[in-house]
Amino acid sequence: MTQQEKDERYMRMALDEAKQAMAQGEIPIGAVVVCKESIVARAHNLTETLTDPTAHAEMQAITSACNELGGKYLTDCTLYVTVEPCPMCAGALGWAQISRVVYGCSDPKRGFHEYAPRALHPKTQTTGGILEEECRLLMQDFFKNRR
Repeated sequence: MTQQEKDERYMRMALDEAKQAMAQGEIPIGAVVVCKESIVARAHNLTETLTDPTAHAEMQAITSACNELGGKYLTDCTLYVTVEPCPMCAGALGWAQISRVVYGCSDPKRGFHEYAPRALHPKTQTTGGILEEECRLLMQDFFKNRR
């Protein structure tokens, strides 16, 4: 299986998480953490459910993965997330020293590339645009239906 095929496979799992978030009235962002070909965490936005503005999918996934792996570093892990992380999440991913971040669609209004381009750990690799259209349409549909 090529890296592109693996990225798409895990991004589909993140999309499933995003759809769960949408079904719960949350902004539809989902995340999956993979470590050495094993899924160690799945999460989605819980900001409304927990009345916590920091309960982003990435933050939930980081906490879950660290608990599962028994440490605060995710150096052998990849985070798959449907939307480009915000600066807060990128900072947390930087502190966790995650090896790779793969996201679906970019977030020109709140994405870390625009506002905190150096928030990730210097060794973290990023890949954007995986299943971009599906990720973007999910977000657009959610906000269109909210208005």
